[in-house]
This record gives sequence, structure tokens and C-alpha cells, in this order.
Amino acid sequence: MPGTESQKAFDLLDERFPGDNAEGADARVVFAAPDGQKVTARENRAAVEKVVDTIARGSQVKDTSSPFTPESVSKDATTAFATVTYTVSSDALSEATSAAPMDAVEDGRAAGLTVEVGGSAVDGGPELGGITELIGIAVAALVLFITFRAMVAAGLPLVTALIGLGAGVCAIIAAGMSTTTITLALMLGLAVGIDYALFIVSRYRAERTAGHAPQEAAGRAVGTAGSAVVFAGATVVIALAGLSVAGVPMLTDMGLAAAGTVVIAVLVALTLLPALLGFFPQAVLPRAQRRSTTTAVRTKEPAGSRWARFVIRRPVATLLLSVAGLGVVALPALDLQLSLPGDEAQPTSTTQRRAYDALADGFGPGFNGPLTVVVDAKGTDDAKAVAAQARTALTGTEGVVDVSPATFNKAGDTATIAAVPSTGPSAEATKDLVKTIRSEAADLKTTSGAAMLVTGQTAMNIDVSNKVTAALIPYLAVVVGLAVLLLMIVFRSILVPLKAALGFLLSVAAAFGVIVAVFQWGWLADLLGVAQTGPVMSMMPIFLIGVVFGLAMDYEVFLVTRIREAHVHGEAPAQAIVTGFRHSARVVVAAAVIMIAVFAGFIGMTDSMIKMLGLGLAAAVLFDAFVVRMTIVPAALALLGQTAWRLPKWLDRLLPDLDIEGEKLARTLAAEHPAPVVPSSRDESVNA
Repeated sequence: MPGTESQKAFDLLDERFPGDNAEGADARVVFAAPDGQKVTARENRAAVEKVVDTIARGSQVKDTSSPFTPESVSKDATTAFATVTYTVSSDALSEATSAAPMDAVEDGRAAGLTVEVGGSAVDGGPELGGITELIGIAVAALVLFITFRAMVAAGLPLVTALIGLGAGVCAIIAAGMSTTTITLALMLGLAVGIDYALFIVSRYRAERTAGHAPQEAAGRAVGTAGSAVVFAGATVVIALAGLSVAGVPMLTDMGLAAAGTVVIAVLVALTLLPALLGFFPQAVLPRAQRRSTTTAVRTKEPAGSRWARFVIRRPVATLLLSVAGLGVVALPALDLQLSLPGDEAQPTSTTQRRAYDALADGFGPGFNGPLTVVVDAKGTDDAKAVAAQARTALTGTEGVVDVSPATFNKAGDTATIAAVPSTGPSAEATKDLVKTIRSEAADLKTTSGAAMLVTGQTAMNIDVSNKVTAALIPYLAVVVGLAVLLLMIVFRSILVPLKAALGFLLSVAAAFGVIVAVFQWGWLADLLGVAQTGPVMSMMPIFLIGVVFGLAMDYEVFLVTRIREAHVHGEAPAQAIVTGFRHSARVVVAAAVIMIAVFAGFIGMTDSMIKMLGLGLAAAVLFDAFVVRMTIVPAALALLGQTAWRLPKWLDRLLPDLDIEGEKLARTLAAEHPAPVVPSSRDESVNA
């Protein structure tokens, strides 16, 4: 975590305590005696020592503390713990080493003791899938079949998405990135892979409906919808790569890994998908169209057109009601509290959570998050006196319940002191305590010339949260500014991009409201399997902003470009909205439902971070697709009328013309290869 005091202290420890590996993994084995007994009783003591001795023989174990020192046994002698430190970080532990503590505790449990294990050494990697995620994929398959009414057309997006996802995950592993980076890549790779293929297959079917041969239809589909896919994918990639602005390595890695997966999804949609269409030129069409040489007839007006007419007839009421509704949902976000939760956020079914609770019951909540204070006394006259002064200051600090003796390095110029807070690791009072101790370091510097740094897992989590929170506003400004610029280029308008950016902010705010209500306030917590309420994971807001930005631009592009295209071809603003919805509403709705199903599948995971990410993204897509893009957008465009599509001439000359929807291509092809003439009775709406 470059630039934080915690990391500076870790670097100092690595320098002054060579070979100790300050960032090595650790495990804390907690022993609780049966009711009415003491853990120090002869038989219980023998069982505890046997477990600790077994763990200590591990190949990567550096040191194991005694569970029977005065500070390791609770006052009532019912609970004791041993701390195991390792020579390598948690990522570098072998499977045998990680499993050793869990295997050893069985001996203690067989003797009648309650034995639980916490710490980074026993934290499993991220869940890569489960039954709920399979349900999400099944829902996506059902939506695709309902949308296309053809088994092959429904299967192609799923097949190409899974192939792209597999390639992306393999690339992440081959690049040597941590398995923690895979979570976001799994979510986005699957969701956008299905959606991008959905848009291209839908356009291919529309071109076939217009009478074009399979090869010509595939070319037109990739040249039009494929161009929009490239732009949509680029916005997602930019937003994800922009996560590096926070300066948090794990956040950067997750963003880059997910961005790479999105790039692969785009490439698969542009290459493999057209090739597969070549194998199944007829099978992707509806059964009625396969049997006939003419286009299927739809006599009923599509639901998208009917919805658009409903909105534009009462735009003011629709707009106010939608904005007010999102505002109400967003209200809980005003109470947003950020932190990096630890074992206290784990389900009670896990040994990590039970170890956390046992320590809190036996020693107090702060024992789960001790602070490591590093005193750099190099260059001072009396290092021991300086360390004693620092220890005295810590003992007198309000909120500190225990201070360990100073431990010096071989050179005798650097000392470490453990300070136990009175409150838990994620409590606001603990954050305030870290600030207080760091402010006291200035007094020590003034009187002795020594530096005092606060580190440890708790302090590191606080520093990460502070760093991410500080980067949130700049990142939001970059994302919103980028959205306005990109959409200005696409739509040749100023008001349409501003409206899109405001809608994006509404979606994000409402998603934050849902997260706070569930994970912080506890609403529907039992139903969603939230084991413990508390502060929201500090990385969640910046994750949500980045991902939702990219997805919101997807829907904005695929929906509004159709409206703009109709308006450019001469339709009045209101009629252009209806025409645009007739062509794109059904596909956008299907894409949104699929994405919600995929994200919602991760809510069933046990890991609180993944659960929170799944719920936040599912809620954000729900609000953005159905409230913002499908309701607020047509209402706002109806109110703006012709003004929505105005752009100053000087700005029009400055902005590049990307032709995202392939309008120029369509005109060129129309001139060179006119579409076959079809009877006028046929409803163009089948193209959707």
C-alpha cells in the first residue's frame, strides 16, 4: 500500500528486522474450555500444547507463541490463544501449510475443547462460483430463449460468453495475478459477454429479416452493432482501468484483470460469434421465419413502442416520479460508513468468525485488532529510554487497554510495541485512536528525535479506507467528465450527455442506498444471508462507480443511438423516441435482466465482499436500465424536443465523428447493395 504510514512501517520493519518478513501470514488459534472448566487445567493444558506443537512443526512456520503466557490467557482462565507466524505471505503458503492448523485443531476438539482458527493464513481464496451463480446463468438462458424464440440464437451468447470468460480467467492466472482479482472479472466477463453477443445476434436477425443473405447480414451486424459493442466495451475498460487512480494495488489489479476480460469479450463477439453465425445461418432465426422465404409479420405494436408513447404523453409526471423514487431509495446512502471489514464480517458458520467472537468474549473486542507501534530510535542517545517514553504515552492514551513491553531488533535502534484498543478493528473509535496515536508521534519526535509509526492489519485497513475515500471524488469527477465527453462525440449533443451523466449519478446513489440499508442497517439481512451488519467495504463505492459507469453507457448507446438515427432520418423528436424504442427496447430489457441475473447470482456467496458487490451491481443495473434509461431518458428527451440534439457548429467541427452506430456504413451499403423490396404490410418492428 504505497504512500501510507502502515506501509512505511512495514518497510522499516523489513529493513531493521531482516528475515522476519513483517508482512508474513499469521494464524491465531483460540482455545475455550468446556463450561465450568479452565483452559489451564492439566488435561486441557496437555490438549492445547499438543495442538500447538503439531502446528509448530509446519514447514513454513516461523514462530509459535505460547498459549499460556499471562497475556495469552483470559482473566477467568476459560480462553487462551496462540499466534502462529509464517515466513511467507498468505498468497505464498502451500496448501499443506494452510490446511495444517485446521487438521491439528481436531485433536483439541476431540479432547472436548472448543478450538477455532482465524488470521490471514486460513483465509480461503475467493469463491469462483456456486449454485446461485448457476441459477443466474439459467435465468440468462431463459431470457435469451424468450427474446429470440430460437434455441441456437439463445445458446450462442452463452457459449461465446463462457469461452471468453474461460480465456480471460486463464490469462489472469497466466499473468501471475492473485486469485482475488478473479471475482470482478467473473462477474463482468460473463455479464458483458452475454450482452454484447445478444446485441450482435439481434442485429443479425434484423438484417436477415430485411432480406439480406447470411454472409451479408453478418457483415452488416458487425459493422453496425459491432461498432457500438466496441465503443461500449471501451467505456467499460476505461472505467475499470481508471480504478488505478486510487493508488491501491489490489484495486488496480482487480480493475485491470476485469478490463482484460472485457476486452476478450469484445474480441470474441467480433470474431468467434460471426463465425458461429456462419455455421448456423438459419437455426438462429425464429421457426416461422426458417420455414418461409418471407419476413414474419407482427400485427401487434411492440411493448417498447407502447411504453414510449405512454411516457411521452405525460413526461413531467413520469420524470418527477422517477427522480423522486430514486431519491427516496438513495436516502440511506447519507449514512454511508466505510471500512475494511475482517473476520467479524464472516458468517458465524466459519471458524474465522467463531475465533473472532471467542477472543472478543475472552479478552475484549480490541484484542482482534492490535496495533503495532514501531519506534525508530536510530540516531538517538538512548533508544531504550525513547521506547519507554513511547510506551508510557501509549499507556496513558484513552482507548488503549493494554500495552506490551518493547521488543528491540539486534542493533537495538528500533522497537515494536503492541497496543490493544478497547474497541473492535472496524469501529469508528478505533479509527480515532489511530489518529490520536499518530498525533502523539509528533510530540515524541520533538522531545527525542525518534519517529513513531502505527501499523498492523487494523491500521493498514484504516489507511486503505482513507486512501480509497480520498480518491472517490476525483475518480467520480473523471468518470462523469469522461461520460459527458464520450456521449457528446456519439450523439453530437450537449444536453443528451448531461442528462445521461445525471441519470448515472442517480443510479449510483440509489445503489448505495440499497447497500447501506441491507449491509449497514440490516434490512432484509436474514433473507439475503448477511451474517453481520456493519460498515460498508471501503472499496465498494469506487468499484460500483467504475462498473456502473461502463454498463450505463452500454444501455445509453444502444438505446439513444436508435432514437438519434430515426431523428437524423427526418422523424420528429417524439416520433423518433417511439421508433428508437421499437427497435431497441426489447433487447435492452433482455440485456439488463441477464446482467441482473448474473450479478444477483453472486449474492448467494458466503464472502461478504462478493455478496455486497453482487447486490450493489444488480441494484445499480436495475435502476439504471429500467428507471433511468427506459423511463427518465424518453421523458427528458420528450421535454427537450429539438433542443436535445443541438450542438454548436464550432464544437461539432472539433469533435471527431466516430459513427458508432455505423450510419455511414449503412448509407454506403444501401447505395451499393439495395435491400430486397418487401411488402409494405410488413411491420418493421420485427427487426427488434
